Amino acid sequence: MSKTPPRHPSAWALLLLLALAGPASGQGAADAAPSAKKPKATQKSRPAPRKAPAAKPAAAPAPAPASASAAPAAAASVPAVARPAASSAPREADYIVALVNSEPVTNQEVRARMARAQRQLSERGAPAPQAEALRQEILERLIAERAQLQYARETGLKVDAAALAQAELSIARQNQLATVAELHRRVEQDGIPVKDFQDDVRNQVLLARLREREIEPKLRVTDAEVDAFIREQTGATAAAIDLNLAMILVAVPEGSSAAELARLQARADEVARRARAGEDFAALALEFSDANNRGRDGGVLGLRPADRYPELFVRSVQRARVGDVVGPVKSEAGFHILKLLERKQNKDLPEVRIPQTHVRHILLRTGPAQSEQVARQRLADFKRRIEAGQANFEQLAREQSQDASAADGGDLGWAPPGQFVPEFEQAMNNLDPGQISEPVVSRFGVHLIRVDGRREQVLSSSEQRQLARNVLREKKAEEAFETWAREVRGRAYVEMREPPR
Repeated sequence: MSKTPPRHPSAWALLLLLALAGPASGQGAADAAPSAKKPKATQKSRPAPRKAPAAKPAAAPAPAPASASAAPAAAASVPAVARPAASSAPREADYIVALVNSEPVTNQEVRARMARAQRQLSERGAPAPQAEALRQEILERLIAERAQLQYARETGLKVDAAALAQAELSIARQNQLATVAELHRRVEQDGIPVKDFQDDVRNQVLLARLREREIEPKLRVTDAEVDAFIREQTGATAAAIDLNLAMILVAVPEGSSAAELARLQARADEVARRARAGEDFAALALEFSDANNRGRDGGVLGLRPADRYPELFVRSVQRARVGDVVGPVKSEAGFHILKLLERKQNKDLPEVRIPQTHVRHILLRTGPAQSEQVARQRLADFKRRIEAGQANFEQLAREQSQDASAADGGDLGWAPPGQFVPEFEQAMNNLDPGQISEPVVSRFGVHLIRVDGRREQVLSSSEQRQLARNVLREKKAEEAFETWAREVRGRAYVEMREPPR
């Protein structure tokens, strides 16, 4: 079990962790559900469904999004499922909003998950999207989750009673509860039936196993790829350049006929033509993009080192000027139209010498037994006691932290840039040696961080190769998950239902 929050979490487990922890701070609701673009009325890629069962107001399973196995305390355990407390507000009538291969998604499921997302965004002071956009986002996430769970069961994956019991025991321990029975009592106090909670946990374990089975075998990084990556870095090519790209994706479903492929390419060509003619790229992204966020952010992918973009994108914009539109370029996912928004030479990027930070943390996970607000308050109290000389950081980490590093006093060792999730790393980078952060929220829970020192380290040849291999593997995992999730969603028969009048 790793001691560190992952660097760039690989797709399948990040989905699980994001789903269970809710939207990441500062990321809006896109981390809680995939898209806000209104789905088509009916999508058919399977025979018509059997007669739909009557809707029942079941508790919504936790959302299923994309970790490396390096997630703290997550490799052998399942984080607690964050759920909204029971409300005394009038309960809106339940009805079916979508069918996924004859299995219903209900209005109550959508509303329950919306309430959770809105509550978590409010607790973090993050702006919430418009209610209808959030609803569409949540609905699409539930549809994708249903399709993945059905595929898992169809292909023989199961979570037996022993695996469920182990997952519940892990959740209890993460929340400092002595027994699973005590966990069940806490869950019921929050107005959640134990059976619904167990269904949530079982589904998340099943989804994690599915993604590991489907994605892990596809990840192969060759020595030639490692050599090329290192040449790029030491040659001050891709690794020394930061790019900001915007993208419109016209997705191509798996198994598309030649006629369908030609139709989609023509659509992509037309979008690219309009973009080159001067139409607003962000508006085109919102209207046409099939990417996960449906172009709600204008298709902007963000400023990052070029070696963090797919190699196809980097090659495609190599000769482009800022403002140019490139493509469509074809990948396994479909046709991409790219716009180069910014290119910066990263002259300070070291070739073989990297800065490292020695850091410790105390992690409190959130869930039925401990809300984010309570975790923040507890960590703020820990900080006050430590700074007053009434407590010791290392000892509190051993006694209170819900991470695998607890046994080592919260020690995460010497870490290079990019090893931790962005919220953690940003807070860490703002600290002086010996300084303790305010409570920091990430997808793993709430952290209290202390920096113990900083240094520069020269990487050996073997360390450079391993680092390059890890980066390439993470990039491939992200791409493989996007393709796989889109294929599973595309194979499902999805029928959208209108609300009853």
